[in-house]
Amino acid sequence: MRTLAPAPETLSDHTGKPRPTSLISLTYEQARLGLAFHEAGHAVLSMAYGMHVVTSEVIAWEPQPGRWSVTGNTAWQAQNTNPWQFAAQAAAGELAHVQYLLTYGLWTPERAAACSSVHDRELAVDVLAQAGYRLGRDDVPEGGKSWGMVQGMARRRVGYLWREIRTVAHAMDEHTVLTGDEIATLTGLVNPPLQGGAA
Repeated sequence: MRTLAPAPETLSDHTGKPRPTSLISLTYEQARLGLAFHEAGHAVLSMAYGMHVVTSEVIAWEPQPGRWSVTGNTAWQAQNTNPWQFAAQAAAGELAHVQYLLTYGLWTPERAAACSSVHDRELAVDVLAQAGYRLGRDDVPEGGKSWGMVQGMARRRVGYLWREIRTVAHAMDEHTVLTGDEIATLTGLVNPPLQGGAA
């Protein structure tokens, strides 16, 4: 665990605002593994949907002696990705995080609520809007889908790819950062080539 906080942009959402934080009543090891599952959910579904994954990592630091914070980041490149599949990979992090709590006997309503990932939802809403698709937060807009519908899509894929997500999460917890190619090797999924050299 590092002693310095990551750069502000790592702790910000896609608009530059600080991501909300929440307290979760878990040990450091449990919380770190939970964030690894969150990022593994994003990475595995991204790759399954044909996106190039650059890296996926869990980031932990000690802001004060005896206190810790943990977050994560998955860098990807969407390459002609179906907009609804893009939204599903955005939803997958929170769902994999909650599934981790259930699977490992750690689930409580409060812990599940702390897994909420509003910044992932808002990224999906904004990216789809730029492409002309309507993603509703709490409703089904005309011609579009609701976030709940997208979560349903993601939940099925998270269940189907749970072995791969679990494998990636434990490797990420052990190594902190995994490249997309390492994730492909671990899971048997294909990491499409990076196009244009930017992620």
